[in-house]
Order: sequence, then structure tokens, then C-alpha cells
Amino acid sequence: MKHKMLAWLYTINYREAYGIFACNGILFNHESPRRGENFVTRKITRAVARIKIGLQRKLFLGNLHASRDWGFAGDYVEAMWLMLQQEKPDDYVVATEESHTVEEFIEKAFVCVGLNWKDHVVIDKQYFRPAEVDNLKGDSSKARKVLGWKPKVGFEQLVKMMVDEDVQLAKREKVLVDAGYMDVSLDIDLV
Repeated sequence: MKHKMLAWLYTINYREAYGIFACNGILFNHESPRRGENFVTRKITRAVARIKIGLQRKLFLGNLHASRDWGFAGDYVEAMWLMLQQEKPDDYVVATEESHTVEEFIEKAFVCVGLNWKDHVVIDKQYFRPAEVDNLKGDSSKARKVLGWKPKVGFEQLVKMMVDEDVQLAKREKVLVDAGYMDVSLDIDLV
């Protein structure tokens, strides 16, 4: 967090001191099928797909009540591009202005594959964060007003996009498992 704040201040300093066209963007959680598996959203979609295909049985998670402002990374890239098209550099918050719990994300993800999440999710205390922030939600009103930006991909569409991509990946993995080229433990925890 210190590095992000320092980068923010450096950007403002260089912009003001040297007249460099530089913008800051505070991007709330930007998700896509390319998201790393160490992030909860991708951990969920990977597990949902593997459970559906038969490569995994359980998904181990911590706090299901944490709430986040999740948006599609592609929409956020568009916002960054719009920042760079302005006459003057400035700083913006990019967010959907919606907040959804981890539980909501799980429920939507399992619905995509026709399964009940309660049959597969295990709460494990080791995944609770000691300094959890209960709710993160951004105010992107400046980006909406100045840049004319708004997200195009909604929450449910984002979850479905990620699950669909991971189902295709799990199907490819299943071919390798069935052919003996890949080992799999049905109770693995991806993170």
C-alpha cells in the first residue's frame, strides 16, 4: 500500500513540477478470465469449473461476507485510455459503484454451471484475513462526468464470463488427466 501511495504522489509531483502529462487512476477490483488464481474471484471460478468437470470436489474459502466493488478489467482499460485523451492530466477513481459479497460471487458462479454452492464450499479459518476490510466500494462520479465513462459489463455478466472461460480450461485439463499426462487430487485447494 505504501508503494501505491508513493507512486500516486510521485505522479502528481512530476506532473506539477515538470509539466508531464501523467494521470493517476485508482482502479477498484478489475477482474477478467486472465486474473491470477491467487485472487478470490479467480480461485472461485477455477474451482467451480473444476468441480463441474469432476476434477475437484470442494472449494475452501474464508470470509464470505467481505464485500467488494468488482468490475471488468476491459472496462477499466477503456477508462484509462479516456484519461489519456483529455486536454489536461488529472486523477480519477474507476469503479462500478456496486458492492457484492464473496458469497454473492460464489452463488452466481455455481448457478452458471447448475450446481448448489452449499454442497461444495468449505469455510476454512486459515483463509480469514486478520485485517479484513468489510466493504470496499468506489465513487467513480468524476470519471463518469469528465470522461463520459461507465462500465459496460455488469456483475453477473462478469462472473459468467470468468466461469465460462474456466470451464473451457477445466475441459482441456480433463483431457490431459484422462490421458494420464496430468495428475489431479480431487480435494485440492488452488491457493
